[in-house]
Amino acid sequence: MSDGGVRVISPAYRLLLCDLRTDQVIDSLPVQQLALDDYIGKAGAMSGTIPIPNAAVAARARAAIQPGRTAVWVERGHDLWWGGILWTASVATSGRGFLGVQIQAGTWDTYLSHRLLYDTLATTAPTDQYDIVRGLLDYVQNTPGGDLGIEYPTDVSGTLRERQYSRYDLPVVRDLLDQLGAVEDGFEWRIASYRDADGRRVKQLQLGTPTIRTGHADVVLDYPGPITSYSWPVDATVRANAWQSRGATNNTNQTADSVPLMSTLQLAEQDIAVGWPRLDGSSDYSTVEQQATLDAHAAADLAAARAGTVIPEITLDMTRAPISPAMLGSTVRVRIRDLWHPTPLDARYRVVGLAITPPERGRPESARLYLEAA
Repeated sequence: MSDGGVRVISPAYRLLLCDLRTDQVIDSLPVQQLALDDYIGKAGAMSGTIPIPNAAVAARARAAIQPGRTAVWVERGHDLWWGGILWTASVATSGRGFLGVQIQAGTWDTYLSHRLLYDTLATTAPTDQYDIVRGLLDYVQNTPGGDLGIEYPTDVSGTLRERQYSRYDLPVVRDLLDQLGAVEDGFEWRIASYRDADGRRVKQLQLGTPTIRTGHADVVLDYPGPITSYSWPVDATVRANAWQSRGATNNTNQTADSVPLMSTLQLAEQDIAVGWPRLDGSSDYSTVEQQATLDAHAAADLAAARAGTVIPEITLDMTRAPISPAMLGSTVRVRIRDLWHPTPLDARYRVVGLAITPPERGRPESARLYLEAA
């Protein structure tokens, strides 16, 4: 694409395909129709097609592409922009006879959706919630075949918890981490991918209480300007101002009806006072047996539901805005002037999601940022 008459060449993207357990490089292959994204609070994904123009490339691809065993790193120029696990592959031909392998991968945290707790784990005393996270990750990586080389920090959150996880529930490890963070004074977590100063590829657990925050100086983004388009949805279908959560069922008394533990009813009376109608919500935590823990879940769920769903999206011209995966958790300043904003919008937002569309066949390279109020 051009900028002021000067042709700007976007860095090329390529895939590094590695052994998942050792991270040894198996091959490096070009990719077409690439799409990748990453988020705070949910798994990211990558998809693309590896073209197979001849028998030699076919042999290389067959050796490198093993869903469930292959790690994928996406390089943009000399930088790492994404990392995760190859989960599916499909060999396909086009109507014009072109052969390719369509692949899909998920960020490193998707591995934790494939790991169950086969042993009972419990804290013996109030424990910092970050230490509980590290204990669960150690459980995963200390099992034979379970070490993916995920590193973690040693800092603490200052919030103490007591937890007991029963092997009889066969809980999914990722669900335990999500539930542990989704309480009052909880935390966010993700597994970041980057190359360190020594050139080493790193999978790093990031933790943040109550949220992950990165960066210092705000990036200013304008519309019109580097922002080429935006979407500002507001969804009240999931809004609630009253909440109750349901916990584990009490089966200790066989002669009585089995009933679940119920949280204290949480009510945002201030919403009713300013004119909102009563809107009820609920959630289930079938393994939670402690009243205080269940109440903390209900309070956090109510806080999230009161806001409804507002996730602004902005699309950026990457030749005009400094974009990188490190922006997740950073703050941007968005300024919009148009018919809907005769008084210009000028507000700060935290970046909670990032989706990249590489350039291809005349299509410019672009980035979509998902935002929440800072």
